[in-house]
Amino acid sequence: MAGESSWINHSLDEMAREFVAFSELNDEDNTEATAVSVDLILPDDLLERILAYLPIASIFRAGCVCKRWHEIVSSNRFLWNFSHVLSQKPWYFMFTSSDEPINYAYDPILRKWYGFELPHIRPDWFVASSCGLVGFMDNDSRSELYVCNPITKNCKKLEEPPGLKFSDYSTLAISVNRISPGYTVTVVKSKQVPGNFFQWDISIHIYDSETMMWTTSLTEVFAGWRGGDESVICDGVLYFLIYSTGSGGTENRHGLIAYNLSSRSSHSLLNRSFIPVPCPLTCGRLMNLKGKLVMVGGIGKQDRADIIKGIGIWLLNGREWQEIARMPHKFFQGFGEFDDVFASSGTDDLIYIQSYGAPALLVFDMNQRQWRWSQKCPVIKRFPLQLFTGFCFEPRLEIAP
Repeated sequence: MAGESSWINHSLDEMAREFVAFSELNDEDNTEATAVSVDLILPDDLLERILAYLPIASIFRAGCVCKRWHEIVSSNRFLWNFSHVLSQKPWYFMFTSSDEPINYAYDPILRKWYGFELPHIRPDWFVASSCGLVGFMDNDSRSELYVCNPITKNCKKLEEPPGLKFSDYSTLAISVNRISPGYTVTVVKSKQVPGNFFQWDISIHIYDSETMMWTTSLTEVFAGWRGGDESVICDGVLYFLIYSTGSGGTENRHGLIAYNLSSRSSHSLLNRSFIPVPCPLTCGRLMNLKGKLVMVGGIGKQDRADIIKGIGIWLLNGREWQEIARMPHKFFQGFGEFDDVFASSGTDDLIYIQSYGAPALLVFDMNQRQWRWSQKCPVIKRFPLQLFTGFCFEPRLEIAP
């Protein structure tokens, strides 16, 4: 496909030849200039620190410059330096419902799409990411679960989560500890109480990578509310959305539950941590942006909650929601006006929003409060009902499952 950059198939030798050709061209244009090699003036430790601050794609290309640079970016000391870089701008991985042999990942720094293969994923699997790791859980039995680093392709299969094997609703979240660096995986399961549509069993299951064991932290029966498929871990607290079953006459269809993972009390009532959402909400998505809980959702009309009149972004302060931004109308027109028409995910200070019906990707920068379209994705829509979705992840080299 014209203009396509391949992350997987673009070999290191080819990238090295491109660099050499560029260098030779510059030498021809500056034959009288006296060049001073960086290799002669920079010791290894200083060069490692400089290279560690490059974007991920540039680090891979730097490894093709010469033998010395290749050894540096492949060393454990370089990974240690890289681990002290607080964050990399999150990439967005886009995939489609068709049988495309390869999918695409968007790099917001270089503003490029790469052909990108991702192991152990299906278009309808549950996905959660944190600090370089991505968790995947199958959508059938909810028993097949993997944690992997998409950049290094390092992958680990976890033991089957406890609890109900076939729950009606499930949600997956992961949180990486940058210091350890261990990680926590949570699965929230929800199943209707037999014979009672308005009562639902909700259970929280937690995996600790240090002990490599699951524990069932809490089981509770909810009246008038059920679990869903949206959750995130923020600053040691698990947040997940719940959905009204229509019995309580509630104004909004959504609510938020907060559960402190550090205390893990099996005696606390989840109902007491209920936080109402700020408006009639559709397509609610939760994300951790620098330790803060952010929610993106469609703003439903008061008389028709399934019809959205805009897309908003909110930040949770204590138990109160603060509206950060609302999508301008010129962008909103590209997303339609019906429920469940877009996907959204974010980390660091970037939020990605994508229509299910097209490969167009919209980016919101929390720092600059700025909306913009990404570079056009190379994928082409091949039939009218073809669907697209995706998720974002922070590209890291040093994190392993």
